[in-house]
This record gives sequence, C-alpha cells and structure tokens, in this order.
Amino acid sequence: MKLWRKPLDAEEKKPPRGEVHILIERCKGCGFCITFCPKQVLESSTDFNRKGYHPPIVKYPERCVNCGLCTIICGEFAIWTTPAEEPADGGK
Repeated sequence: MKLWRKPLDAEEKKPPRGEVHILIERCKGCGFCITFCPKQVLESSTDFNRKGYHPPIVKYPERCVNCGLCTIICGEFAIWTTPAEEPADGGK
C-alpha cells in the first residue's frame, strides 16, 4: 500500500554519486574525515605517509554521495570529492 501518489511522468531519483580524492602526503592522520563521513566510506590505512601518519583510504567508494563533509572538516585540504561520472548505459 502506497501512502502517496506520484505523477506518471516523474523520473526515478537516484542518490548522487561521488569520487573521493586524497592527497596522502598532505594528510596528518587526524581521522576527522573518517569520523564525520555519514556513509562510512573511509577507513584508516595501515601504511604510513612521509610524515609518519596513517592517512585514510577509500574502503567503500560506491557509498560516496558527494556530500563534501570530508572536504569541509579537513584542516589540511588533503581530501575532496567530485561528482562521479554516470555510466554510458545510464546505469542499467
């Protein structure tokens, strides 16, 4: 049972997709991006960067919705997101 109706010509809405980009050598390993990501896309790496910190890695890239919280929270400007490109076949 549906609680509301929608027009017949309404397009199905998909959540936005994003790609996460990380500058490993700029990261200081604070973990704010990992903590504040609403979709838990990131996790801490076991590897060290040149500064001796554990930078984040993208564990679940398909979950990113390009919200930009990681970009806003990063004080070192080491992480940002961009809109993901749609597949050529329209995602089918």
